[in-house]
Amino acid sequence: MDDKPTSIDPREVERFTALADEWWDPKGTMAPLHRLAPVRMAFLRERLLLHFKRDPRSLRPFEGLRLIDIGCGGGLVAEPMARLGFAVTGIDAGEANLRVARAHAEAGGLAIDYRALSVEALAEGEERFDAALALEVVEHVADLAGFLAGAAAVVRPGGILIASTINRTVKSFLFAIIGAEYVMGWLPRGTHRWDRFLHPSELAAGLRRSGFVLKELRGLAWDPFGGGWRLSDDLSVNYFAVAIRPPTKDEPRPRPTLAPGAVHS
Repeated sequence: MDDKPTSIDPREVERFTALADEWWDPKGTMAPLHRLAPVRMAFLRERLLLHFKRDPRSLRPFEGLRLIDIGCGGGLVAEPMARLGFAVTGIDAGEANLRVARAHAEAGGLAIDYRALSVEALAEGEERFDAALALEVVEHVADLAGFLAGAAAVVRPGGILIASTINRTVKSFLFAIIGAEYVMGWLPRGTHRWDRFLHPSELAAGLRRSGFVLKELRGLAWDPFGGGWRLSDDLSVNYFAVAIRPPTKDEPRPRPTLAPGAVHS
């Protein structure tokens, strides 16, 4: 891991690396992420297909494109993205997480480039990616502005960033902390800090300051009757943010493809 200025919070890294061996256990500590996977992957695939104008009937529609998974953990999202054709790079601050991710990818015959470094360190190089994911990460960083600036630097002009996080509301405190950590026991106590949750307006402002154009905010809601997650217009707890880096003058501007719930910038 690099020793330059970084948005990484060592306490958060320690908390998640202690759980590294449970990443791929659908009944273990990471069970909430496994339950979230179907709706999350459907959302990601649909928005990426729209942005890159790829054929939804293709099994590997993203061939020829590069994707960076920032805070990749054990590879729960990096692997399906690789199966969809992306050349995937996953970065994470936790060496133990990457050990698990590499072993699981190798067992599945997937070539994923996993690296232990911060997004700021990656941004110092020349690599640029067509798409970036920052899923359930921004609420754990020590410096949001630095993190988003690093993310903007590694996304090429015309590229896309999709982030997901938790709103800072009374409802999120009740559901994401009291409910998920203390009542239901879905997550270890102390997984989240409510003061680090982000209002959509705060995340939107940070994205804009970093040079992104926000295209969509979309909520995620738990369906207690169906026992699963669903997309929602309700942003009060979990939500996605979809943003693009505007193309340069030499690159044609893609035609907007705003989905339901999109916001105009």
